[in-house]
Amino acid sequence: MVSISMPLVYAFITSLVLTVIFGKLAIPMLKRLHAQQSIREEGPESHKKKSGTPTMGGLFLLLGMTITVLVYAPWSVTMWILLFLTLGHALLGFSDDFIKAVKKRNLGLTAKQKLLGQFIMSAIFCYIATEIVTLPTSVWVPFTNYSVDLGWFYYVLVFFVIVGTTNAVNLTDGLDGLAGGCSAVVAVTYASIGILAGVSAVSYVAIALCGACLGFLFYNMNPAKVFMGDTGSLAIGGAFSGMAIMTKSEFLLVIVGLVFVMEALSVIIQVVSFKTRGVRVFKMSPIHHHFELSGWSERKVVFVFWLATVICSVAGLFIYILK
Repeated sequence: MVSISMPLVYAFITSLVLTVIFGKLAIPMLKRLHAQQSIREEGPESHKKKSGTPTMGGLFLLLGMTITVLVYAPWSVTMWILLFLTLGHALLGFSDDFIKAVKKRNLGLTAKQKLLGQFIMSAIFCYIATEIVTLPTSVWVPFTNYSVDLGWFYYVLVFFVIVGTTNAVNLTDGLDGLAGGCSAVVAVTYASIGILAGVSAVSYVAIALCGACLGFLFYNMNPAKVFMGDTGSLAIGGAFSGMAIMTKSEFLLVIVGLVFVMEALSVIIQVVSFKTRGVRVFKMSPIHHHFELSGWSERKVVFVFWLATVICSVAGLFIYILK
């Protein structure tokens, strides 16, 4: 059984309330900075009305989360490296958002610049996790009682987990409330896994992230008053990858975050199919746009994806409990 302590409950409430308060203050500031979201010309017609909506809302989401973690979580190396991975990706995303939204340079950071930043953060995170926290280089195989020691190859796996997760969450952030709601569900799941694994830092970071995501949804539900931007989505992906690594549930993240995985896979499948066969598998990728163009309302897509995330998260939690 997962026993939730009162400090975790207080952390959740604090993060939620702080994020709502900070959002009230931040959104007018983002409007004054003209930090506006650019809408894809080839996107669904219904999205055109979203042009001009402020972006970079991930700033106040992460502020609420970070303050909560620093106040409630026992300070430890694990807590600091989780924040490092989260806020490091936030800085990467903010740089991209700022260039595109404020400086009005559409390209933002190049793919090579992003990958270099992620490679550096992954290397630092993995070194501290394995050499200072003494995290083993083994990985648990879900549905079994076995762990496999990867040795030096574990560093490669960590890099792919971090890059894959951050980009998957980033691709999911395409509909009002979609990424925020799915992230809140995955976060509360990892708060529970952190308790089961005995890694309190993961539990506090996760529950604070859950509260912040729900507080962010206060402004991000359809019709959204603000978008999280790469500032928020890359940071959330960084947080989830760090939680999975520190609880030795790297492969379980694929199950818990299956919606994120499917969003990323839909883009890969679409690109590979079009470049090799000249055929588009989906009407548009990521896959949430495919459902929109198939006649689903934006709210229906979001609700179904939320529900799918709840089901996958519950399944993942049971798999972890029964290991």
